[in-house]
Amino acid sequence: MATLCDEMAARTGIEAGNQLRQIRDRLGEPLRVAIAGRLKAGKSTLVNALIGRRVAPTAVGECTRVVTRFRYGPADRVDVVCRDGQRRSLPLDDDGMIPQRLGVPSARVAYVDVTLTSEKLRDLTVVDTPGLASTDTVVSARAEEAVGVSTAPFDADIDAASTHEVAAAEAVVYVFTQAVRADDVRALEAFRDSSARLASSPINALGVFGKVDTLAGGPGDPWPIAGPLAEQQAALLSRTVSDVVPVVALLAETAEAGRLTDADGAALRELAKLPVEQLRVLLASVDLFRSRPAPVDAARRERLLTLLDLYGIGFALAQYAAEPQLSTGELIRRLVAASGFPRLRHTLDESFRWRADAIKAGWALARLERLAGHARDEKDREILRDAVERLLRDPAYHRLRLLDAAQRVATGAVRLPADWEAELTRLATSEDPRWILRRPHANADELAAAAREAANRWRVYAVAGAGPAQSRIAQVVHRGFHLLAQQVTR
Repeated sequence: MATLCDEMAARTGIEAGNQLRQIRDRLGEPLRVAIAGRLKAGKSTLVNALIGRRVAPTAVGECTRVVTRFRYGPADRVDVVCRDGQRRSLPLDDDGMIPQRLGVPSARVAYVDVTLTSEKLRDLTVVDTPGLASTDTVVSARAEEAVGVSTAPFDADIDAASTHEVAAAEAVVYVFTQAVRADDVRALEAFRDSSARLASSPINALGVFGKVDTLAGGPGDPWPIAGPLAEQQAALLSRTVSDVVPVVALLAETAEAGRLTDADGAALRELAKLPVEQLRVLLASVDLFRSRPAPVDAARRERLLTLLDLYGIGFALAQYAAEPQLSTGELIRRLVAASGFPRLRHTLDESFRWRADAIKAGWALARLERLAGHARDEKDREILRDAVERLLRDPAYHRLRLLDAAQRVATGAVRLPADWEAELTRLATSEDPRWILRRPHANADELAAAAREAANRWRVYAVAGAGPAQSRIAQVVHRGFHLLAQQVTR
């Protein structure tokens, strides 16, 4: 796709050539994931955990009212990008965070461009959006625009104003709290419907059930409630997101960003020496933890609340009570595990990172198709249409057809029996023939035979057992298994 964009840019006019070069440049960028959700759902806390640094402010302020893009760079830098294209550089504040005040009226801000030296951003650009359904209609409108509720960003040209650039995120992570509301579902569906092919579906959208520690109302264990509740949310949103992962985002942020110090560990160790009855009273509420007599001063206790809240503090005290010599580093590792963040990170790797090339190629193909239909010069349109047709005849591009088919089925646009849908999803989202065919120990000949058998099954279904929409899907899958059989015998 990148090579094609370079070739077409040399053959087309200036306007089309510039748009092709922008597509080509975007292909070289990391996968872009938008973090969306309601106001105060914990999006910025989750962003900090993903980045591995506490850079995104979590308190409501000017910088939380605009879209913020976090990407890898050789130095830490914050640029406020205005709607007229001007950029205003700002230093990080004394705490290493984006300043609360941007120095530009928020109405003039397109987005905040943050480059960081975090290694976690080398292959993933994270876009933090304002809260949906906030009391500030301007803020809500920008959040809707960022995740695709507004159709304007997607109807704009490739080289549209930078106001809309975040609308082209190839995937979305939607953060929920304890209940999934109707407008949460509508926002996700709008993102899916408005975005480019492959950009949002259960294949490329993930739900995060944040703040699960609030379920227990204190230091109690929330996970017996969080797990089943997340499963219910996943079932409710099965046509919109691939999974719903429960996370204690504050613990993840504190641990991943390295915020817990040896002094904090020493304070927790001291508190853990208190009698059980005193600890029970101390952890009964935030007010009691702040005000009751304790061997740790009030300022340090306030800091612990900021870092861990009652659930995290209770968890840490239990670890120190069982192992008084536990190191701060080991406690941090256990906090990460207790936050649920490892599962989220693994799910992100499986859902987004490993198929990033296919997602971006699908995004670029959709932009090429749009450009081929709307370029001002007729000669340019013909050149681009021919190029798209050649691409789609290439066997390698059949993966995009499969992903498109899987998206249609996963979103419910085309209905298939559950076992057929599962087989299509495996074929579209994996390159491992043993996993696709569910034959973990098969040799190449056995895999080829199984792929041919699957191809025949889908061909028969396309001819005899399916309606028109299902038949088109089945023909794509038939060819996919035929190509898989050829692949395993090479």
